[in-house]
Amino acid sequence: MSTQSNHTESVARNIRLARAADALELAKLRYAFRSSTGDAIEAENSFVERCGPWMAAHLNEGSLWRCWVAEQNQTLIGMLWLQLIEKIPNPTSELEYHAYITSVYVCDWARGKGIGSELLSTALTWCKTAGAHAVILWSRERSRPLYERHGFGVHSDLLELLLEEAARDR
Repeated sequence: MSTQSNHTESVARNIRLARAADALELAKLRYAFRSSTGDAIEAENSFVERCGPWMAAHLNEGSLWRCWVAEQNQTLIGMLWLQLIEKIPNPTSELEYHAYITSVYVCDWARGKGIGSELLSTALTWCKTAGAHAVILWSRERSRPLYERHGFGVHSDLLELLLEEAARDR
């Protein structure tokens, strides 16, 4: 399966949960996504060999990780990863999970066709049935309108410490 192709909009696409068998193709999508945001320090084949088994292991039943994929003509063209984060039990009516969305990616040629929105809607629907209290993510500026259309907002109560930067500043 190739992650790049010339598909037309008229071809039906499918959104589904990823399976362990998708792991190598998902690792290729992850490489395409992350290498587009900066200089890759690892070759694609080495990364896929390392990342593929991790993904396969985390797509098993009972894992707190989920991944939804968009496929067209049996080719993966997009993905969204989500980790359900268990909270410490509390005595209030507040639900006891958060959901963390990461690695949302659609192949360049397939962008602007609603695929990212379909992936996100599917994941958010699942979050409601899984009992998540809140959904969090970090977004690039370019993707922010997608998340805002789905009700996400920027909140000032989140504090973040980037450990790599903190170590350099010492």
